[in-house]
Amino acid sequence: MTKTVAVVGAGIAGMTTAYYLTQAGFRVDLIDQEHYPAMQCSRANGGQVSVSNSEVWNTWSNILRGASWMFKKDAPLLIRPSLDWEKIKWLARFAYHTARNEHERNTAQTIQMGLEARRLYQEIVEKEQLDFDQSYCGILHFYKNQKYFDHARDIGALYRYNECEWDIVDRDQILKIEPNLQDSADIVGGAWTAGDWTGDIHKFCLELERVLSRRTTFMRRYDKHVDDLFSIGYYDSIVVTAGVGSIQLARSIGDRLPIYPVKGYSITIPADDIKSYEAMPKVSLLDDQAKIVTSTLGNRLRVAGTAELTGVNYDIRKDRIDPLLKWVHSNFPKINTHNYSSWACLRPMTPNMLPIVGRSRQNTSVYYNTGHGHLGWTLAPYTARQIVDQIIKDSQ
Repeated sequence: MTKTVAVVGAGIAGMTTAYYLTQAGFRVDLIDQEHYPAMQCSRANGGQVSVSNSEVWNTWSNILRGASWMFKKDAPLLIRPSLDWEKIKWLARFAYHTARNEHERNTAQTIQMGLEARRLYQEIVEKEQLDFDQSYCGILHFYKNQKYFDHARDIGALYRYNECEWDIVDRDQILKIEPNLQDSADIVGGAWTAGDWTGDIHKFCLELERVLSRRTTFMRRYDKHVDDLFSIGYYDSIVVTAGVGSIQLARSIGDRLPIYPVKGYSITIPADDIKSYEAMPKVSLLDDQAKIVTSTLGNRLRVAGTAELTGVNYDIRKDRIDPLLKWVHSNFPKINTHNYSSWACLRPMTPNMLPIVGRSRQNTSVYYNTGHGHLGWTLAPYTARQIVDQIIKDSQ
């Protein structure tokens, strides 16, 4: 008898999980509170499948920066002071993992997951012929601060050891890779990863849903708000892929997930004329100091970045959008930004920066594939394949 699995959450983690479950012969009910898939964290992210952005944040230098930026409204990482017990516990755990010197090990693990995810994406795209503004353009990290550039040289050894491309380039090489950076002053160097790519995550999820909807073993259950896992009915297994919503769903069966919502912002700039389109970067960029990334998705430029610890708050704040616009004006002054749109999301972040993939401690029919932080687009097919393999094993 075919077993039925509920996947709760229709973002990139949920869509890829549903995809592999149906491939494995399970019946799948995909449940989400929104009217369409991929309307939360998978709606308008930075667009990068970026193995070259795998470095976890657990360093003392990042803790010191976060503390010094606490009252700076346009800081790349803003920890808003408040008596939020969940935030205090999360920050304490973050410091704990930092003190355990897990940075190198967890970065290496993330790189390996990302490389396998890149391979799995290629399989899916080629098999299903998905159209989502994908560009095999590579990612260029660039630096205007010598200290950050020195760190790029140092961390490059870890990337290369784990077989991820990380080629150090000087300013002249940067301008050959991305000529539109010629108006960006003070660039001291960069790192180039040709194997990374970009694509519209929202379009990818819609395309994958189109593929799944042709399968008789797949059922969509949208506009269904789930407060607890007991309310969704009986299933042989349940996979929680609900981002920050996973916290409450886990609590409903007695699990405690070490996830905190880390807010991120993006703007999308359409090319209203040929001059603006020609001025847009043709490769994907990552400004490590400003914590800003870009992807050119068809005729749109996506600019995303910043991290804000402020609890469950979806407000789009002008003082957090302005740094993204200022960054565009500074580095690409020929791009017309008058018609931009803005967006904010809550990234489900764990204190050791690794996703939570495995079975519940309280209920053996419940599984988790969540906590990907800012790397959901980069890691999703790997963790989806991992959790489906575990469900298959447990079902035998």
